[in-house]
Amino acid sequence: MSNRRRPLRGNAYVTGYLNSPVWFARRDRWFATHAHTGNPLCCAACGETAAAGELELHHLEYTGVILDGGWRARERHGDLVPLHPPCHELLHRLIERDRVLSHNRPRRAASELALARLHAKLTEGGVA
Repeated sequence: MSNRRRPLRGNAYVTGYLNSPVWFARRDRWFATHAHTGNPLCCAACGETAAAGELELHHLEYTGVILDGGWRARERHGDLVPLHPPCHELLHRLIERDRVLSHNRPRRAASELALARLHAKLTEGGVA
């Protein structure tokens, strides 16, 4: 299995799930749960603090995303990572352009390795 993103056309996850009320409700629950921790909300890549409306959530695992007569959102809190939209795009590009990450690592491992690289690059030398 590949970690490469599928084309938007014909991709039920992107065209269906990520545009569904089920996903928006899950996303809202993730941010509400995080708010109760008392920790500031920040982008996992650049480290900058942000409001919930400024961030997207990256899936480390898809095991909680279920299509069974309708979408069900059963992702664990730790399977979702907050990212600014440009940081999210960079993360996907890193995974897609690295053959080892895109084809030879489980999705979680590929995402975590790419995120560590991206964080190091974006925060070195006081860039973030």
